[in-house]
Amino acid sequence: MSDRDEVVLCCANSYKQKYYLNPDFARLPEAVKAELKIMCVLFTEDIGGVLLLIFDKEGNLKIQVKAEDMDYLFDEIGCGLKVKQLRQDKYELFSGLELYYQVITGKKAPEEFFEEG
Repeated sequence: MSDRDEVVLCCANSYKQKYYLNPDFARLPEAVKAELKIMCVLFTEDIGGVLLLIFDKEGNLKIQVKAEDMDYLFDEIGCGLKVKQLRQDKYELFSGLELYYQVITGKKAPEEFFEEG
């Protein structure tokens, strides 16, 4: 998993009404998986388009939103506001996921979980 530039954690697609969780993350706690699914599906129901949560090569979690060219119902302004709100409201979840990813890919040693900052 660590040799790729980007790794999709999960995504929701309003066009196909589907949710996807990368099987590489099946060992995440059920509560975390449920929170991701609810968050992603609600986002796409509200804004439209496709929402992707992606880890970059450094292990940072990125939020990407895509819309089809002719999707006149996609709320571009609301999208930017909603992404900003997600980053604030889900800060602890996203930080924990980044640390988890960095440990399982060897970018951080497990001992760093217990270091005091």
